[in-house]
Amino acid sequence: MHKVMLVTGASSGIGREVAILLARQGHSVYAGARRMDRMQDLAEHGITPVQMDVTKGDDNERAVSRIIESEGRLDVLINNAGFGLYGPVEDIPLDDARYQFEVNLFGLAHLTQLVLPHMRAQGSGRIINVSSMLGRVFVPLGAWYHATKHALEGWSDCLRFETAPFNIQVVLIEPGAIKTEFADVMRAPFRKYCGDTAYKAQVDRFLKRMDDPRLMERATEAEVFAKVFLEAATTRKPRRRYARGSMARPLMFLRKWFGDGVYEFVLRRAFR
Repeated sequence: MHKVMLVTGASSGIGREVAILLARQGHSVYAGARRMDRMQDLAEHGITPVQMDVTKGDDNERAVSRIIESEGRLDVLINNAGFGLYGPVEDIPLDDARYQFEVNLFGLAHLTQLVLPHMRAQGSGRIINVSSMLGRVFVPLGAWYHATKHALEGWSDCLRFETAPFNIQVVLIEPGAIKTEFADVMRAPFRKYCGDTAYKAQVDRFLKRMDDPRLMERATEAEVFAKVFLEAATTRKPRRRYARGSMARPLMFLRKWFGDGVYEFVLRRAFR
């Protein structure tokens, strides 16, 4: 069944691969991102690029209005835009932490508020929120990023109950390690704020672990993971959560069934 979809954060990584795969399946796909120059070739796949920064209300309003005016409906919103702010809590400025929440939670929430009236009016819709395995577990030095994903998990669960009477479904995607630009973006705050601080030893151990080539070799390719989004967006009865990708299920299983003590012991061994 043909659907009209909006994918945010579609200029690279998972978002880009998801937009291309959905378009290949015959859906009308709008790809939103800040970097229009990196989305021009998406038109070759039948995708409509839309310049939008999810933290800017005007951008969100223009994007939704454009889709409704052109298509008359919006069936699926994939809230994929986001980034990871890593570093010790003490070292990261609160303004940066607030911006992390603006992108990963509040921008997403505003966009969702804009599409819900249209979905209620058409009697159906689907909101797909991209969380992370780190919305259920944690690794060192990721407090602000993990906080946004833990918040998104609870926010999405509540939204699912609120919108169910209107035939609007809410789905969470919880990726594990994916081969994207995420790791490069993650390193920027370390270089900026975490030079010679009390946490330097921890930061050095963390970066050494992240630079281990075996870690990236085990990561899941973005185009492979895009198939998870296809199922979440098109199957008649989607799951509430899709935990897929390298290390996602093992880490969640470990913490859930063996407890925080064992989980933290494993982390200390991994980042020693």
